[in-house]
Amino acid sequence: MLNKYPMWKYVMVVMILLIGALYSAPNLYGEDPAIQVSGLRGAQVSEVILDDVLKKLDAAEIPYKKSELADDRILVRLTNEEDQLKAKEAIGDSLGDEYIVALNLAPATPEWLQAFGASPLKLGLDLRGGVHFLMEVDMNEAMNKSYTQMVQDFRADLREEKLRYRGIKREIKLDAVRVEMRNEEDLDEARRFLAKRYPDLVVSDDYNTDEFDVLIRMSEQKIKETRQYAVDQNITIIRNRVNELGVAEPLVQRQGQDRIVVQLPGVQDTARAKEILGATATLEFKMVYQDGDIGAAMRGRVPPKAKLYESAPRGPVLLEKRVRLTGDHIVDAQSSFDEYGMPQVTINLDTKGGNKMSAMTKDNVGNPMAVVFIEYKPTEQKDENGVAKLKKIEDVIQIATIQSRLGRRFSITGIDTSAEAHNLALMLRAGALIAPIQIVEERTVGPSLGQENINAGMTAVLLGFGLVLVFMLFYYKKFGLVANAALAANLVLIIGVMSMIPGATLTLPGIAGIVLTVGMAVDANVLIFERIREELRDKRSPQQAIHHGYDSAFSTIADANITTFIAAVILFAIGTGPVKGFAITLAIGIATSMFTAIVGTRAIVNAVWGGKKIDKLSI
Repeated sequence: MLNKYPMWKYVMVVMILLIGALYSAPNLYGEDPAIQVSGLRGAQVSEVILDDVLKKLDAAEIPYKKSELADDRILVRLTNEEDQLKAKEAIGDSLGDEYIVALNLAPATPEWLQAFGASPLKLGLDLRGGVHFLMEVDMNEAMNKSYTQMVQDFRADLREEKLRYRGIKREIKLDAVRVEMRNEEDLDEARRFLAKRYPDLVVSDDYNTDEFDVLIRMSEQKIKETRQYAVDQNITIIRNRVNELGVAEPLVQRQGQDRIVVQLPGVQDTARAKEILGATATLEFKMVYQDGDIGAAMRGRVPPKAKLYESAPRGPVLLEKRVRLTGDHIVDAQSSFDEYGMPQVTINLDTKGGNKMSAMTKDNVGNPMAVVFIEYKPTEQKDENGVAKLKKIEDVIQIATIQSRLGRRFSITGIDTSAEAHNLALMLRAGALIAPIQIVEERTVGPSLGQENINAGMTAVLLGFGLVLVFMLFYYKKFGLVANAALAANLVLIIGVMSMIPGATLTLPGIAGIVLTVGMAVDANVLIFERIREELRDKRSPQQAIHHGYDSAFSTIADANITTFIAAVILFAIGTGPVKGFAITLAIGIATSMFTAIVGTRAIVNAVWGGKKIDKLSI
């Protein structure tokens, strides 16, 4: 029998539409203005802090809908934006510098929908409002750090090969590392050894001196890789740091050679957003200097190979100047408990870091090792380009005794509380920036402007949708009504699918993609309906006309949509920012429109007209 679907096909269509409707439903409930409190640099957010926040709100007579403590952050939902601003002022200063109080928007999704994992569509910066930063990586510092690491690696390698050297130092003017050997024989061996060990470096003689020296420089490829790695590593660490602090839907991506774009939707306070990002920072592992006198060092007599740190967990301490390991080798850090039930932090290093840790701890069992947290904060002083100069601030966040030779995985013990272990793990896990970065541009997109964009976008969608509905209903009559139902289902499915995808974000160009998809979706039905009309004019029966209309138009529709889908994939692959937003919406719209325009409308047509004796079609 023509134009009859088996029951399973009808069930499949209905189930897909119900799932799409379920996951698009949270977008109907909107969002509540909220205050978010999270710890800075690992400060613990607890029930005590929550009680303090609620007491401050009660004292200021600010009503709130609901408060919750989850994922190491406090979220307090307010009734309106005016109360939100008042609440921020009421609790902002009372919590001190260890906590971040930020404006946020919390989804008002009912619990029964949350039980299915349904959440509202994530909105981009141009729709939701928020803060935008353009950050620049200090490439000079990145190169300096690489050369400093080269000096340390050369010393360790030559000692391991038992090659005696007089000195290894950085030559800033020559942009190289000078290796000074004791005689011609050692020089030749060192030259061959280093050239073989480091094929990406250029080993050359210094003809301006009669000493037994070689100069080692980075090749052009190595310089390019170092710069690339500096930006890529910073992007990864900034993204981890923002995620650890609970900022919803951040965007962190590269722009140009040495810049990074950071967007934090929903955050309106630029100053607090800088704190959420945290001052640019690095981590360093150093050995405690054993032969110094703290009292003498406090009076200014610091040993040449040591450095005094006054901000340490248990008072001032002397550490070696030599950096044994940097935090960019840390892969993961988790707080846990040892076999005696005491807090500890377990650290995983990459292969290179594990080798360095093994070499460092082999001869230092029983000696204390320190973890130094270094921040680079902008000052009022400007350089010749008008960019703020950075001030280096160093804090010793942990000192632990090495119990045995360590490798890629080891634990830091001797921690007093589980909260301290958690905080240390968070800072270690957040990682170390391979080079300092600073903000060169910042701007805030207000929620009112974002709402204007949403209103304009929705007006465009509804206007386009409405005009198409009227045209289809007028021109194709009852079949036009079927196309309109499929068009509405297509919009629901687009919103539902985008709400289900974790990384999908709707932007203003994304709304343009939805408007374009509306036109493309109805285009498929126009092809089908015109083909049915042709079949009717050729004196075919209504059932045959429907059957041949759908079958004949399918190849044309598929070809057109596949080519457009390929274009959308290419746009997503090579585009950035708004282009990606447009591409992902377009690609999802093409997939859903193929389903609704072909399978969906065919299911309705088959249910209404299929398998029946019909003399005339309303088309």
